[in-house]
Amino acid sequence: MSKLRVGVVGAGSIFGNSHAPAWQSNPHTELVALCDAHRPTAEAQAQRLGVNAVYTDYIEMLDREKLDAIDICAPNVFHSEVAIAALERGVHVFSEKPDAVNPVEAQRMADAARNAGKVLMVMRNNRFTPEMQFLKRYVDSGAMGEVYTGRTGWVRRRGIPGRGGWFTTKAMSGGGPLIDLGVHMIDLAIWLMGNPRPVAVSGAAYTKFADAPLPLGSKTKRLGTMNEGGIFDVEDLATGFIRFEGGATLQLEFSWAANAEALKFMELRGTKAGCSLKNGELKLMTEIEQVLCDIVPQFGKDESRPHWQNIHHFIDCMLGLAEPINDPESGVDMIKILSAIYESAEIGAEVRL
Repeated sequence: MSKLRVGVVGAGSIFGNSHAPAWQSNPHTELVALCDAHRPTAEAQAQRLGVNAVYTDYIEMLDREKLDAIDICAPNVFHSEVAIAALERGVHVFSEKPDAVNPVEAQRMADAARNAGKVLMVMRNNRFTPEMQFLKRYVDSGAMGEVYTGRTGWVRRRGIPGRGGWFTTKAMSGGGPLIDLGVHMIDLAIWLMGNPRPVAVSGAAYTKFADAPLPLGSKTKRLGTMNEGGIFDVEDLATGFIRFEGGATLQLEFSWAANAEALKFMELRGTKAGCSLKNGELKLMTEIEQVLCDIVPQFGKDESRPHWQNIHHFIDCMLGLAEPINDPESGVDMIKILSAIYESAEIGAEVRL
């Protein structure tokens, strides 16, 4: 069987470091074209990866290359327009998160995928870690009972990506850590809770470190390309609260900069057991023979490469070998949640969905 022809839009570091190895390690796909608005970036990646075709115009690439799929690693604001253009040409789409920068664009993407009968999948790599695969099976078995509330977040003490560049420019990114980091952890929590429908959110957003000098040891310089004197009109910390149909709730906190302990976490409470994930370490809290017990699952050395697994899963879906682990409509719900939190932060009141 001939290999699926894959083109890429956005040939920067996230593609080169996390996506390209996945495509090249799969026997069913071949990278045939790279597109980036900054041609030297695309040319450098093409030379490194052995790709012959380089473009600065993704429409030209789509029209000339007879692609089976594209991989979108461009800035957030371009995700929807590139995806829709590809889907309208009968091309499967894989995209970096977030799905889009607003619910209207996310719904347009979902509609285009449905009309085209093609696979549209947005990166949800954290679902593919050993801890999350185990925890999903554990929850689905009923071992946690009714999962009715939880809290999740990703707190960076200092870690603003590309300060002054597209990450901190709302017109390009759609927001700060809520849309950058929140997609990952909110998705995990809702997925584990059984995908309840969100009905209302409230939130607050703060920008306190846009002009702050970088402390020693800051990760900021290692995240994205900085542009001193550039735009910083997004939040650097956001908090929120989601209510779901049926009464379940979820608390949120995400930051690029905060005077707090750095922590990536998720806690869920069920009627039979609870779970705690902190910086990758999973613990289960349950009761056995009327004795409270903490259980720490042992996974050994993690060589799972979840970005690779997510892309390989997408390839299996294109080939009809698997059903998608996430669908476009769940992505629409995600962007509705994020947009409503931003709206709530602006108006100072709960927003109904």
